[in-house]
Amino acid sequence: MTDQSLIPAAGQKRKQPQAFSKASNSTRNTKRAKHIEARTILTQASDKALNRNGTLDVSAFVKAREFEIKAMEESMGASKRSLSSRAFQQVPNELRRRTASHNVKKVPKKLRKRAAREMKEDNTPPMISRRRKATAHMRLRLQTVDRLQKMHAQAKKKRAEAREQKGDGSKPEKEVIPAVHIRSLKKNTLSKPEQPAAKFRKRQKHKSWLPTHVYHAKRAHMTEPKHPLWRFAIPLRPTEKSFRKTHRAGSLRGCVAWDTSYMSTIGVAGVEASLLGLLRGLGVNEGAISSNQMAKWRAGTRSWHGWVRERDGERTWISEVDIVWCVQEGSPTATEDPSTTIEKKKRRIFMRVHPSAFLQLWTETLKIAKMQRPSVIVEDLRFEIGTIQLTGPGSTEALLAALKPVTKTSETPTVNACAETWTSLGLVTNPSTLPQNAVLGFNVSDPRLRYPPRTVKPPASDSANDELLQVLAEWPPDKVKVPQSIFDRTARLTASRLLPSQKAINRRKGEALPGDFPSPAPTDPQIPVLLVASRSPICGPQGSWTLYLPWKCVLPVWYHIMHYPLSTGGNPRFGCLEENRQIAFEQGLPWFPGDYPGTPAGWEWELKERAERNAEWEKRPKGKRIAWESLELGKTKKGEIGLGSACDWSYLLNLNSAPDPAIASQAIIGESTTTEEPANPARNTRENSKGAEGIENLPCPIHQVPLEQAARLLANPNHIPPTSHDITTVSLTLLSRGHPVTCARIYRLPTSSPTLRTQWLALASSILYPPKRTQNTPIDTSNRTSTSNNKILASLPRNESHPLRTQHTAFSLLHPRETATDGPLQPGNPAYPCVPDAEDLIGFVTTGNYDLGLGKGSAIGSIALARVVPPQPQQQQQQQQQPSTKTVTEDDDSLTTDGQGEAMGKEIAGLETKMGKKMVSSLCVVRDAGQTVGRLAKWELV
Repeated sequence: MTDQSLIPAAGQKRKQPQAFSKASNSTRNTKRAKHIEARTILTQASDKALNRNGTLDVSAFVKAREFEIKAMEESMGASKRSLSSRAFQQVPNELRRRTASHNVKKVPKKLRKRAAREMKEDNTPPMISRRRKATAHMRLRLQTVDRLQKMHAQAKKKRAEAREQKGDGSKPEKEVIPAVHIRSLKKNTLSKPEQPAAKFRKRQKHKSWLPTHVYHAKRAHMTEPKHPLWRFAIPLRPTEKSFRKTHRAGSLRGCVAWDTSYMSTIGVAGVEASLLGLLRGLGVNEGAISSNQMAKWRAGTRSWHGWVRERDGERTWISEVDIVWCVQEGSPTATEDPSTTIEKKKRRIFMRVHPSAFLQLWTETLKIAKMQRPSVIVEDLRFEIGTIQLTGPGSTEALLAALKPVTKTSETPTVNACAETWTSLGLVTNPSTLPQNAVLGFNVSDPRLRYPPRTVKPPASDSANDELLQVLAEWPPDKVKVPQSIFDRTARLTASRLLPSQKAINRRKGEALPGDFPSPAPTDPQIPVLLVASRSPICGPQGSWTLYLPWKCVLPVWYHIMHYPLSTGGNPRFGCLEENRQIAFEQGLPWFPGDYPGTPAGWEWELKERAERNAEWEKRPKGKRIAWESLELGKTKKGEIGLGSACDWSYLLNLNSAPDPAIASQAIIGESTTTEEPANPARNTRENSKGAEGIENLPCPIHQVPLEQAARLLANPNHIPPTSHDITTVSLTLLSRGHPVTCARIYRLPTSSPTLRTQWLALASSILYPPKRTQNTPIDTSNRTSTSNNKILASLPRNESHPLRTQHTAFSLLHPRETATDGPLQPGNPAYPCVPDAEDLIGFVTTGNYDLGLGKGSAIGSIALARVVPPQPQQQQQQQQQPSTKTVTEDDDSLTTDGQGEAMGKEIAGLETKMGKKMVSSLCVVRDAGQTVGRLAKWELV
């Protein structure tokens, strides 16, 4: 009898297995059926080996066994082939290429033979470049290559004829150190980037490339050619998924490196007294300038990180900067007066600032420098000094392999103490273990002479840890009296211009013995570098290294770092702009300029992001985008607060003179209205859709307050009250599930509704102080309407029949499970409190996501100080004397009797006493824009 399941259906070429015919046509079932079919071994019945009279037929028996043995061998081979993967599938994701399945050369060398054999077995046609029809673009490239080769041949021929005419063509070239002509840098003038090569000149008309642009352009998404960022072509994000990989490399194993050469460097030179006066004018705190604790910073062995501000006017804060002093030369001779000599000696400092705030800081520095006596010289070093930033447990190891200090020479008979200290840090896995903001300056050799890099072996002696602890305790670089070479412009340009070509490097490698690196030559450049080990103010996260070096020397060091084989496996990962922001977010630190909207640079970033979010919102059809005007926020509150796709600080701070927020929003976005509409805190869809018009000309309505000043305002009860324009940056940690996103609204606990405040305080108390239950403690079910539903909604066994499970699902939708009252309320519960009113809005979230380090949602935001600082007694009396303008409605839960109000006040006081005044003051409610659910969070200054 024939099995009907093996009969091929119409349109099928082969019979389908029984398991496949009953299963759905999914990928998983297809693979399973393929494996079952490959493992099936055909057999032959033993009756075939018997004659008619029942005797054994030897020949038939042998043939039957032969058939079974062949079937078993074929099944073993088929099973092996079905379970194994192809050669191009064995390559890691970051090494895979689209054409690897039919081009053997796209597969790593160790897998090419296997890939060629598999292609031959599957009759896969190989891709041969000479038979490939050239496309229009490829044809243009081939013509360009042909033309360049002809030009090179002609130039080579002319050089050979010139050497023959001079008669020294047969003489070998001598190793002569060329004299480098150094042009003086224009003082107090903005510098221009060096003219790029001819073939790249057209692509850099309105922007500049980073030294590692070609490396990043092949591996990352860059800024649009016609829309550069800060006048640079900056990598935004890697082409591969790297969110979790960046987290692991930056905190657990490996390291992440960024080419931060777009950061601007300003050089200032002058007498020390004038430099200190300039720093005072920029708002550097007096403690850093004159205190004994910062003497090491002024001596040049430490770096300083802080805020600078304008000197005149409103004295707005500009940006965070890193300031490094050059080490002062040795003590004066016996014939010189020490005090006079030190005062007359000029010193230099570097100020490293973000490019978005460079022009503002440059203008302010130039203005203050002209006021100093003796005068101060200001230099623009943006295209002379580049920087590389590294973080992660393997960052020190990768830098040790790339930066090898120059050995003793005739010019440097003694080894620098910084270089000796640097070579002894092989066991350091976290730069934060070093002295805070420690500075190391020395000269290194060309890393291309030691390429490909080799893994640095850690010290194997038992006393290596003790020696490292001794170095960290004593820290010999503090006693160094030799200036860092990177502050000398002659040393920087000499190292850049003496860099040999890659062809010369390869020639020297070929002359060296196999397995050995080329020996040092007197013509090798000495690259001046400056290393700064920074530490996060939050205890725990990884520290970071910042490497200063000449602009043209960035690329050789970068390639050595990227290709270094870490001792823990793998290579360092490169980071882009988004990875830089991710690492700062996971460390609980704000990112400049995105998380500082109160600065001019941060406000410009906010307007740019606002326009992009608004354009993305406009692209969506009306049925698939959020309708801001119809958002239900609980009870009678309807409509989003302010512009939904923006951090609407103008609405929060009440800076618009128009009484109607809707009319004010139209004035902001450049529209004109002639009809008056009823007051509504929500902006309609038409206003949000045109929010990008005229957005670039909006003035900054807020002022940033740094951490130290904001902490003083909150800690001192007798403080000067902040203005309504002052905001500060905070870190938010959710107390429950979920994670906030950008533009989320931040509310304080309700102040006008005692009932709503009680609900939020009770929810916070249940989350922070959950009741302790034992096994014998029953769950309180007094508030439940029925317990029979929960029994019915109990989980059914998996082997239950399909109709019964369908009935169970329908019943669960109609009768939701009733939760116990001893746990915290969850969103969706009717008793979950609604969001506070618009008058309790205190700020917005600028960066929000799920924090892989904390394992919960967190965010970075900004809040208005005037809404969180407790009012003074005089202000409280004025508020009590002012008549209330609130509209009374029937649903207003603030209308209570004297007895109810007294009981509610006692309940609120009891909850606040239980949690503490400090905890209650730091609680807030976070709600995503376009959502109706608020979540409790705790904020702290950062």
